[in-house]
Amino acid sequence: MDVSTIFGSMVFNETVMQERLPKEIFKSLKKTMEEGSALDLTVANSVANAMKNWAIEKGATHFTHWFQPMTGITAEKHDSFISPIPGGKVIMEFSGKELIKGEPDGSSFPSGGLRATCEARGYTAWDPTSYAFIKEGSLCIPTAFCSYSGEALDKKTPLLRSMDALDKQCRRVLKLFGKDVKKVTSTVGPEQEYFLIDKKLYNKRKDLMFCNRTLFGARPPKGQELEDHYFGAIKPRIIAFMKDLDEELWKLGILSKTKHNEVAPAQHEMAPIFTTTNLSTDQNQLTMEIIKKVALKHDLVCILHEKPFNGVNGSGKHNNWSLSTNTGENLLEPGNTPEENAQFLLILTAVIKAVDEYQDLLRLSVASAGNDHRLGANEAPPAIISMFLGDELTAILESIMSGKPYDKKAKEVIKLGVDTMPAFPKDNTDRNRTSPFAFTGNKFEFRSLGSSMSISCPNIMLNTITADAMCQFADELENADDFNSALNALIKKTLNEHKKIIFNGDGYSQEWVEEAARRGLLNLKTTSDALPHFLDEKNVKLFAKYKVHSKTEMEARYEIQMEEYCKVLNIEVMTMLEMVKREITPAVINFAKDVADSALSMKNLIGNAAKTQIELVKTVSELTDELTDKTKALEAVILKVKEYDNATDCAKFYTASVIPAMNDVRAVADKLETIVGSEYWPFPTYADLLFRI
Repeated sequence: MDVSTIFGSMVFNETVMQERLPKEIFKSLKKTMEEGSALDLTVANSVANAMKNWAIEKGATHFTHWFQPMTGITAEKHDSFISPIPGGKVIMEFSGKELIKGEPDGSSFPSGGLRATCEARGYTAWDPTSYAFIKEGSLCIPTAFCSYSGEALDKKTPLLRSMDALDKQCRRVLKLFGKDVKKVTSTVGPEQEYFLIDKKLYNKRKDLMFCNRTLFGARPPKGQELEDHYFGAIKPRIIAFMKDLDEELWKLGILSKTKHNEVAPAQHEMAPIFTTTNLSTDQNQLTMEIIKKVALKHDLVCILHEKPFNGVNGSGKHNNWSLSTNTGENLLEPGNTPEENAQFLLILTAVIKAVDEYQDLLRLSVASAGNDHRLGANEAPPAIISMFLGDELTAILESIMSGKPYDKKAKEVIKLGVDTMPAFPKDNTDRNRTSPFAFTGNKFEFRSLGSSMSISCPNIMLNTITADAMCQFADELENADDFNSALNALIKKTLNEHKKIIFNGDGYSQEWVEEAARRGLLNLKTTSDALPHFLDEKNVKLFAKYKVHSKTEMEARYEIQMEEYCKVLNIEVMTMLEMVKREITPAVINFAKDVADSALSMKNLIGNAAKTQIELVKTVSELTDELTDKTKALEAVILKVKEYDNATDCAKFYTASVIPAMNDVRAVADKLETIVGSEYWPFPTYADLLFRI
């Protein structure tokens, strides 16, 4: 396989555009892509024709506006290129109008009240900054999705708005340092974790099919405690899957770079090279879809839930975020002497200020029913948002805050004590696996994202809050009489005001929880704790100022996410009740009956009571009764949900009452699993799911 040949072969990328478009058309489109200038219909018609011809040559027969509604996944409606002509024939046509605009149903997707059932019209609008691609015989055109009245109904539109805000404010700051760049963009490289399990075993578990996580499951004798799966030799079946996955991703121009076993059994990771945030978001949505499809071809099922198995690591999506200029400069690159790099220190200070002031937005951007199970353990960061900077940067900032000279240490060299092994320089920072937002050399790694979620929302937050800090800095420094003096004073003042967000220690410790409370940091443990802060006055004003979200759009998004949280948990409850009543309880009763029959047979045979069987029947019967009682209690609790007529109160009730009742049912069922004979247990166990690949 020639990777360089297949890479991007199914993408209408810049190289293809340059080859197929007239020079002036390409130049005009390029200007639209880079500067956001309006696209002329004549240009659109020419681009559409070239796209169609290229797609047909690649075997495509249809086109679709590919968009990202508030469901968190992608959506597509396919139309063929055919157009009738006299004589009962057809020709293949695709116009600029069809390229630019589509009209999917605006009321059948989550809208948070923005659209009623009788108000069906919605629009998709081409996003020229993200390349069109071919998938399964259709030309897919990345688009934004809005309502008839103009409100954004998707995850792409506000992301593009946030990138625009960040660009404008960053260029203002860079201009103060004598740099007149044309564009500043945020870049992201999202690491994607996932589980793979055998398809036949998956199909035997309703909880996995309906909820994407196990609602029951006793811990197997072996889990991840030997730490032998992480970076271990990859099994042949998984290697074959990964090979096919890379090939499919490369065809779509996705820079799949790294693959390896993760910490938990059956858990793996794929990591791409970073690219602009808009394109990276589109590509990550495609990656999740393709992982699932390729897995099925290998009789595997990909599980993207944040915590599919209790007792082992959950799956996250580390969001490696940075800032780059059109000249190729990474604005978060410290250089060899970061203490002398005033531009870097100002931008770093802006990010520190942004994260401290908007902890709530970062936390709620990763809130979901699934991620609530993951945050705070097994290498996932805690719910408390903090920043890790490492020893060197922290020391530099402390010297600025105190006004004392920085004691620069010589660059340390790591020597392994073996003459044949090379020495190598030590990095400026260590890595902190417990930090939600860690500086890792020339970028920040936002580690709190759940594996199944779109990276759009967290990056909307990062872009917007950083734009706000940059704006405030530019406002102050643009009017300064003495720039250098004002710059130094601003950095020192801001660091002293926001240093509480910096923490380089163990985020899992109880001491940190107590220290964070003393510092005044938020500890929003659950989705129902975090999401209401989205509508705090300061946040509404922030998004309105930079035209990222209107208040109406924010209210709609809040309603959608709260309702989704409740719906997910309701599905889990209904699945749990069905599994208990129709699978677990009958299996346990059958087991108890057979043991009791065995006891009677033993007594008839030898004339003595069978002590072991009698005790086992007694234990199982008591636990079965307890399971029935806990199940009835869960049913009673779930009926009370109907008493709540708004999403906020409903979500809080699920968190406070429904989830504990579910945990009670699971605890008894899992105890029974360890007692009941394996041939009686109605579905595959953790040992089956995690180790039978």
